[in-house]
Amino acid sequence: MVRVLLATNERSGSGSASSVREVLERHGAQLRVCDVRELDASCEVGDAERLVVAGGDGSLGPAAELAARHGLALGVVPTGTANDFARAAGLPGDVEEAAALAVDADADVRPYELARMDGRPFLNVASAGLSVVAAREAKPLKPRLGALAYGVGAAKAGVLHGPEHARVVVDGVEVHDDEAWQVVVAATGHFGGGSATGGTDPDDRELDVLVVPGGSRLGLARRAVGMKLGRLHAQDDVVHARGREVVVEGPETYNVDGEVCPCGTVSRFGVDDELVRVVVGR
Repeated sequence: MVRVLLATNERSGSGSASSVREVLERHGAQLRVCDVRELDASCEVGDAERLVVAGGDGSLGPAAELAARHGLALGVVPTGTANDFARAAGLPGDVEEAAALAVDADADVRPYELARMDGRPFLNVASAGLSVVAAREAKPLKPRLGALAYGVGAAKAGVLHGPEHARVVVDGVEVHDDEAWQVVVAATGHFGGGSATGGTDPDDRELDVLVVPGGSRLGLARRAVGMKLGRLHAQDDVVHARGREVVVEGPETYNVDGEVCPCGTVSRFGVDDELVRVVVGR
């Protein structure tokens, strides 16, 4: 029997805390349950051998931070709408299968880097520009359209939003100081219901930075295709840099692993030395 700390998010797409708990217990887990929003406050790890998080992409950062700090493997039961991290890691989309894997003591683990924006942990992407508008437009559509809402939101963003000025510095070197449609700081590089930046290595302890320069709105269709194919980094005029410390000046709102977060006019990004071990299969 595996002793498990289960971190849940009742607000994410499917599967309540009680239903996920029942599935985990059927697979032999001895559980304590904590709300993912309380992981840094009142939730103690105790004698847990594994941390399991049930939620969407926005729930994963705090759980991964706690797991890495205590040297625990992190099991992921995707119950959100897009579940981009689970998709990228090849995890089961079915709650029953994902729960069984999460508490399998013999399952393999893979290391992933833990990125931060102004101290806030994330595993996939923090981005400014079009993705913020896309997330806002998609939010009311998710109950009806599921992951397809992100595509609709992105299409609306391309019509409603213009480029904004951004200055981007990576490891002390300025890589962009001009208008930009989007600035992306990536760990895994997966976001938006199946899109990806491409070109990332999720355990190299470096952040990938991509800047889509301002220009014609007509060119956004090519950007969308590039993201769906995971080839945005390969487009000739897209800035692609890699480093451990990133400073972005200008944008005041970011989409961080699917959560829209207001910030100041200067945001600082980094990556932890400690990797988080994620349960990925056999």
